[in-house]
Amino acid sequence: MRTINRIFIHSTATPEGRDVTAEEICGWHRQRGWREIGYHYVIRLDGTVEPARDMALAGAHVAGHNANSIGIAYVGGTDANLQPKDTRTPGQREALNTLICELQAQFPGATIHGHNEFGATACPSFDARKEFESWNIG
Repeated sequence: MRTINRIFIHSTATPEGRDVTAEEICGWHRQRGWREIGYHYVIRLDGTVEPARDMALAGAHVAGHNANSIGIAYVGGTDANLQPKDTRTPGQREALNTLICELQAQFPGATIHGHNEFGATACPSFDARKEFESWNIG
């Protein structure tokens, strides 16, 4: 297994209330010329966590930081006009917290980051650094 030292949070940049699957996102990523979906997990509107990319494979979600990280995307992240907005449902918030706990147990010392900490993007449309500051013990 790869050495994991970061967990990145993303949004799918889809309008609030529009549910999409990991399979649909995989199709979008393939249209961009990628071999498969870039994220390791996708969290649907109802809080369902869909495994996406094999954890043994480096992701394709934060340039320069994929080799040693896990990518999680929640469905949403924009308002109806495609402007950045934290659209996480209660189910998504709960699922995200649970998944992060599980991943930090599996990869002790892995810190949590928003995509926007490492690139010129609004993704994940909230301040993950602030929200998960107390979780970063690595």
